Order: sequence, then structure tokens, then C-alpha cells
Amino acid sequence: MADLILPEQDGVSRSISDTPPNHYTMKIQNFSQLAKNKIEPYHSNDFEAGGYKWKLLVYPNGNKDKGITDHISLYLAITQVESLLPGWEIRATFRLFLLDQNEDNYFILEDIAGKRFRRMKLEWGFNKFVPLTIFNDPEKGYLVNDTCMFGADIYITRERHTGKGENLSMIKDAISYKHTWNINNFSTLTNECLDSEPFSAGNQTWKMQIYPKGKGSESSNFISLYLALAEPEKLSPSTKIYAEFTLRILDRYYGCYDLHATVNHWFTAINCVRGWPKFVSVGYFNGQSARFLVKNTCSVEAEVTVHGITNAL
Repeated sequence: MADLILPEQDGVSRSISDTPPNHYTMKIQNFSQLAKNKIEPYHSNDFEAGGYKWKLLVYPNGNKDKGITDHISLYLAITQVESLLPGWEIRATFRLFLLDQNEDNYFILEDIAGKRFRRMKLEWGFNKFVPLTIFNDPEKGYLVNDTCMFGADIYITRERHTGKGENLSMIKDAISYKHTWNINNFSTLTNECLDSEPFSAGNQTWKMQIYPKGKGSESSNFISLYLALAEPEKLSPSTKIYAEFTLRILDRYYGCYDLHATVNHWFTAINCVRGWPKFVSVGYFNGQSARFLVKNTCSVEAEVTVHGITNAL
């Protein structure tokens, strides 16, 4: 780690310590999958320090908006500011950590001068936290078996220790799962919404939801289609599931004119449904009913790939 110790400058000090972060720890497994899945930056869960809520932002290949391509970029951001009084301003010093897994100690960048967090400036940090050439070198100990660990300490007028953390586990070579749902008597359905039977994908339980006459008045001329977690109440508040999924209404006659759409989404206990309120117009669907309705049965398919899961550490 000696090659990372530089003289103090611009209110920033660089040091080594065997003392772990007090306020937050963020372990990331299969770190290379972040950039591969275009998760730049990765936002940690919120955590508390000094009576305020914060999160870490890590750019695995540098913050390109700042012209950085050869360093890890790491920032601290204040969150949940809606509850703060008008004109609020928080002055804080902070330390951001990177674990050397070979030596079992931490490389630390500390903002000793302090920064003003306010509504017009919610985040501060380090555009050039650590060079990628050093970070990616397994002999340096920062990225071992594609796993790394960051951390944060924040000091305001009065510090409060919470000791919480998270573990983001990205999934290398993630497997896609497909499930087909056959809906009988489709043209005579009266239910506003139908749920498919639950199915498993990526060690999670899912379901499809269809609104034959649209979800909401603005979508009344459309078929609405969604993917949802089947048991969101079983997730802890800190759990996030990053999934890529495609929903299809299958062409049951020709077999080559499926209606489909694809999106990536972080699913949580609260934000547990994602899809399209205007998946296909009722007029088009009915006009092509020979393709999509065979013996008045419509087939809907979900293809789900779970790329990463965040849990409490």
C-alpha cells in the first residue's frame, strides 16, 4: 500500500489503518459485473451517521462525466433531505475506506477540511480514489477473487455510531429463467387484474400480472403487463434484487411475431412491480387475434435474469 501514500494536499490526507469503518461497510462480490451490467454508479443503501442519512456511490471504471477513466471514483451523498428544514446545510468531514485483503488493513482518503452538504450540492468525494491499475492488481489486495470492500466514516458536530452495512453480490454468468402462462377464455375475462401462478427465477419467487383492459384510465385502450415479486413482504427493507427481464405475448399461430419488451430494474419490498401500462393497444391485439388467441387462449412468457442481490451485512 506504500505506493498509495501521497503527501496531504487540498485538504485531503491519505493514510493506512487497521481500524475498520465505524459507520458503514459495503462488500461487493463479482465486482466486474457492475460495469458489465452498466451499473455505473452503484448506489449503496442509505445508512445513518450524525443523525442524517447517507449513501456511497462507486463508479467501477471512473466517473466519465468528470473525465475519469483510469481510477475508481468514490463519493458520499446525503439522502432523505426532504424532511430537512428549508435552507439546511450540513458541514461534515469524512473518511472513505478500501480494504487491503492481503494485509488486513485499510487505505483511507480523508477530507480533513470538511465539505458543505446542501440542497445544491448533495455529494462530495474523490474523482480519483484509487488507480484502476493498482485496484485490479491482485497482489495489492484490493480486489481479490473479484471481491472488494469499501467503507465510510462521517463526522459532524456530534457523531453517532450505527454499525450497519450491506453486501452486494453480483452474479457472474447469471442464468435466465423462462415461465409461460396460458390464460384461458381471454376475450371474456372480467377481472381488472389477473396474476399468474408464482414461479422461481434466480432464487426468488415471481409472478406476472396482466390488466386486459389496462391499468388506470390513461391506459384503458391498452393491455398492461407487469412482472412482480410474489412475496415482497418476506424481503428485509435492505434487500435489493437487480433483474433484467423480458415479457412476451406469444404468437401462438405463426410462432414468430411475439410482442415483447425488456427492462432492468432494482426490485425491493416496496418497489416490487415493474412493467408497461401500455404494453400493446387493445385495437392491435384484437386485430391480430388470430396470432395471439388460439381457442381463446393467450400465452404470456416471462424471461428473468437476476444479476445481483444486496442484503444487510
